[in-house]
Amino acid sequence: MSTPTTTGAPRPLTLAVVSAGMSDASSTSLLADRLTGAVREALAPVPVRVERIELRPLAHAIADHLLTGFPGPQLAQALAVLDRADAVVAATPTYQASYSGLFKSFADLVGGDVLEDVPVLVAATGGSARHSLVLDTALRPLFTHLRALVLPVGVYAATEDWAGPELEARIRRAGAQLARHLAPAAQGAPGVPGSSGTGAAGGSGAAGADGAAGAPGADRGPAPAGPALRATASSGPVYDGTAVPAFADLLAGTAR
Repeated sequence: MSTPTTTGAPRPLTLAVVSAGMSDASSTSLLADRLTGAVREALAPVPVRVERIELRPLAHAIADHLLTGFPGPQLAQALAVLDRADAVVAATPTYQASYSGLFKSFADLVGGDVLEDVPVLVAATGGSARHSLVLDTALRPLFTHLRALVLPVGVYAATEDWAGPELEARIRRAGAQLARHLAPAAQGAPGVPGSSGTGAAGGSGAAGADGAAGAPGADRGPAPAGPALRATASSGPVYDGTAVPAFADLLAGTAR
């Protein structure tokens, strides 16, 4: 991560967007785009340099690297993007209740310290809500192993979610939370959400709703722990700030 400017002028923040969509116009890539827009909106007027990593065109290069130990030029460039990123949005389709094989193969090539203390917003798409726990059972452990700062809020989008307004609200909330983690890296920029220590633009209430109690420093130090979201015996586990039905019900396909 580059050093913040000391002149008071905002410096561009680098946001790496990793998408494992399996088609040219996939819902996974669309979700990644929407999250990117939400982060940019929440960080305005700080400039954000978005660097996309689409894994589908890199599939052969990823397999070659796994077999030979040497990355091709395009793959090497993609890995270098992660090395200089201030934050990462990572989105994958859901296969067999986990991330896709292509997504995992790319993650296997990421160096052990590349994402250390880097804020990562995880996202996934799937055919039904029964796979929504993929964020907690697969993506969070993966990026925790890579020593990234995985944000408490992630976004899962089932097919039916695209027809309603709730998905957009969750996208905006996740973008605002990532912006709060990035704000200290752009110190000196007027109007940066969270730069005055009051949370995201829109007031401290939004920060409380997301369970965020601050943001790491420009050196990617650990974020102060926010209040934990609690589940009750009647509500089941908490997902994305909302109690969801029991895991057995999700597996049975009885919950939306």
